[in-house]
Amino acid sequence: MRYEEQIIEEVRERNDIVDVISSYVTLKKRGGSYFGLCPFHNEKSPSFHVDQNRQMYYCFGCGQGGNVYTFLMEYNRMTFPEALKQLADRAGIKLPEQEMSPEKRREADARSALREMNKQAAIYYNYLLKSSRGSNAMNYLKSRGLTDETINHFGLGYSDIYPDDLYRYLQSKGFTDYQMKDSSLVVIDSVRGNRDRFYNRVMFPIMDPGQRVIGFGGRVMGDGQPKYLNSNETILFDKGRNLYGLNYARRSRNRAIILCEGYMDVISLHQAGFTNAVAPLGTAFTPGQALLLKRYTEEVILSFDSDGAGKKAALRALPILRDNGLRASVLSMTPYKDPDELIKAEGAEAYQKRIEEARPGRMFELDCLSENYDQKNPDSRTEFIHAAAKNLSRIEDSIERDNYVTAAANRFMINRKELEKLVERYGMSYQLEQAGDRYKKEPETRERREEKKKMSKNQPQRILLTWLTDYPELYPVVSKVVGPDDFLTPLYHSVAIMLFDQLEQGEELKPARIIDRFTDAEDQKEVASLFHAKLDFGISEEDRDKALTDVVRKVKLASIEEQMVHTSDIVEWQKLIRQKKEIQELELKR
Repeated sequence: MRYEEQIIEEVRERNDIVDVISSYVTLKKRGGSYFGLCPFHNEKSPSFHVDQNRQMYYCFGCGQGGNVYTFLMEYNRMTFPEALKQLADRAGIKLPEQEMSPEKRREADARSALREMNKQAAIYYNYLLKSSRGSNAMNYLKSRGLTDETINHFGLGYSDIYPDDLYRYLQSKGFTDYQMKDSSLVVIDSVRGNRDRFYNRVMFPIMDPGQRVIGFGGRVMGDGQPKYLNSNETILFDKGRNLYGLNYARRSRNRAIILCEGYMDVISLHQAGFTNAVAPLGTAFTPGQALLLKRYTEEVILSFDSDGAGKKAALRALPILRDNGLRASVLSMTPYKDPDELIKAEGAEAYQKRIEEARPGRMFELDCLSENYDQKNPDSRTEFIHAAAKNLSRIEDSIERDNYVTAAANRFMINRKELEKLVERYGMSYQLEQAGDRYKKEPETRERREEKKKMSKNQPQRILLTWLTDYPELYPVVSKVVGPDDFLTPLYHSVAIMLFDQLEQGEELKPARIIDRFTDAEDQKEVASLFHAKLDFGISEEDRDKALTDVVRKVKLASIEEQMVHTSDIVEWQKLIRQKKEIQELELKR
């Protein structure tokens, strides 16, 4: 059962979309709007647009769009009731008790069941670790220097050697095969038999920031493969938008967060007192994880392994962190392999000193770049200086760029003025390159041609709705000729009914309210794109009236022709022919 429109509208109006989205995405004001990097696809140039007046967002790159509810549902994988409740709590609004539809109830029950399954699995794994069956796993953790307190703090566990051990345990707790099949804890297979996903592994429960178990990582005991295995993605678990240890690190008093490579790095650092350490979940660092970090800090210290793979991981992570508004520095582990090895050899104080001496991300990139060139060879050194200038030219802030030019000139003994000239030259090329990327056309395909044909047919309807939204003063002129029923595309017809109603009542236009009425995600994107289209009125008033007349004429003629196809009444047919002639001679003036 859906909440009353009045409640939905009140909650939406009490949550400014810029404030809400700013807690997930770094937004910069540009004119009267806000832009940032889209959280729904990877991009280098900001195309994610948030309109504060209309309380909507739209990405010109991937087409995602909607209002504040849509954003939370897409970004946090929430249902509408969950998004509504979160926003209501944020605004201090108490929601009335509400019955759920059967579909929403099934969805909520599935989430609740999976949360309980994960909790029970974590309890059982921890029990096995402390039993005689988990002695090998416990010995392994002890050999890594972990204390009982740390093992309990992180809820570490063990999955037994029997391939269906957890399956039988969850069965005993009342969970059905249907509930378990998408849990990523067990594999339901009627042919080969039901079995556990994890067995004979040290288990690391993965928690969300609210301390709820959402998945697991497991390290194999012995020589099995893969060495580390993680949960598959579920309705609760998205690897690219969660971080191991963040449930504790978010409460740390340290202003920076330490980003490590793996579970054991995080656990060792927490045990040594560095409770601000986190790690990705078995994948490369993602923009989604950077956005998650942005909620809790402005500064990230990379503490990756000192080998080649660790350097590559750091070089991949640095631009992602920067693009999402985070300052990043890189901690040197040399001559040790990882944080655990360094702390065991020199102690926590030595690690703290490394943190204080961490290199700014840009300087780390330049140092890694210099290793690819023979600095004693004039030709090779020239190539390096050009490569360094290209790197520095990508710094947008002029003061920051100037500081790094000075630092790089001193560090690599380059003439500062010459380096500055190169940076400016490459900076102009980079800006042109970025502009070119924004206007590159996708290859033409049959599907794309069909889509363009469809869009061309529907374009007058789209344009007219956009004009009425941007220029409501057109309504008295347009409404004398066109009504909602003249919009033949079902989606545009629905929008027109609501838009004409708002305009007829003389209300302030609220496109975000119209989006609330659509439950399908694709419909919401289409409506958002409709309201975010920009129409260039940089023409004379006479030409503007001609353009308006042309669009209104096309919408009305298409409507008349559609009626003519579906009528066999000769009187009605003649009436439509007269209307058609009148519309063909139509001239609108505002």
